[in-house]
Amino acid sequence: TLAWLIEKYAGKFPTWLCAEQVRVLPISEKFKDYAGKVLSELKKNGIDATVDNRSEKIGYKIREARLDKLPYMLVVGAQEEETGKVSVRSRFAGDEGQKDLQVFIDDICREIRTKEIRTEIE
Repeated sequence: TLAWLIEKYAGKFPTWLCAEQVRVLPISEKFKDYAGKVLSELKKNGIDATVDNRSEKIGYKIREARLDKLPYMLVVGAQEEETGKVSVRSRFAGDEGQKDLQVFIDDICREIRTKEIRTEIE
């Protein structure tokens, strides 16, 4: 039941069960367009994602996403836009470094499809 799932996972649901699986975090307003492109690719692949376009500092956005218990955050800035990559942060491994967007999409789609349950970091 839903109550059992909430209690078992303490609100930190597996990626495949989350209403919001990924939040894209542009480091400043200059990168809203690239964040929008990333969001479009995620949604095109069936991933539930949003963009945080507020003019808050990136540290604040990351902290808030962590408090919301999101599985993944994709930080995007100048370097990521130039290379077509995303900086991946997860509640499972923390900072996972830069990845090609398509590699990230392939990884998360596999995680969702197989209903993988990744171990959390403390």
